[in-house]
Amino acid sequence: MEKFHVQSAFQSSTSEKQYSMFIGRWQPLHEGHQYIFQQRLNKGKNILICIRDVEPDEKNPYKAEEVESMITEHYKEEIKLGRVKVLIIPDIESVNFGRGVGYDIIEHVVPDDIKNISATKIRENLKEKGEL
Repeated sequence: MEKFHVQSAFQSSTSEKQYSMFIGRWQPLHEGHQYIFQQRLNKGKNILICIRDVEPDEKNPYKAEEVESMITEHYKEEIKLGRVKVLIIPDIESVNFGRGVGYDIIEHVVPDDIKNISATKIRENLKEKGEL
């Protein structure tokens, strides 16, 4: 699938809708990720899921395009409705901003059962089952 440049991916909708951005590897998409996404969706917010284009390795067994496929399959209805957008972005080393320019920085504090979900353990289980 084509990797998008942010401006071209949203050329028709940026003035109409705002999105809550989430940046991650999502290796794989799991209930903890879905929980934080759902918090914004439940508040009537649209979400933009940015997938860091990292080199596959032990901690990142999936290519960005495979992660994109997982996410788009899971959120296909929300994508059809324009509530969710998915974008592959270059790998990043930091998120930076200068001054208040019209958006918030929000940390989602999650319950312990969600906080304790481990993508590492999920990957280990997938390997044991021969699914990874």
